[in-house]
Amino acid sequence: MLEEKNSLELLKAVETENLVIKLIEQLNKDFQLANIDEEFKLNISTLELKNNLDSLLLNLITKKYDDYLNLLYRIDVSENEMGTIKNDSLLNTVENISFLILKREFQKVLLRKMHS
Repeated sequence: MLEEKNSLELLKAVETENLVIKLIEQLNKDFQLANIDEEFKLNISTLELKNNLDSLLLNLITKKYDDYLNLLYRIDVSENEMGTIKNDSLLNTVENISFLILKREFQKVLLRKMHS
């Protein structure tokens, strides 16, 4: 279903499908359900979205690890895919986790679109 290899490619696909706002709404919903008091603006650029998600995840991993784990559980990020991330550097790891989060959220949005 999704062939993109990184967050920027994925976000281009989201833009092509005109689903950026739906993706942001889904992210905001899952962050709220995970009790993380962060919200992305609906008019944010996709590059800003990626950068903000990266820095938010870095903050959660380094300062609120339980909240980070709860967020991954809430979003339903694949444990198998998480296991494939190489821990070569924290920043690369965060970028890879951002990609998995965006990919999962986009899957949810596409499924909802197909079934409506």
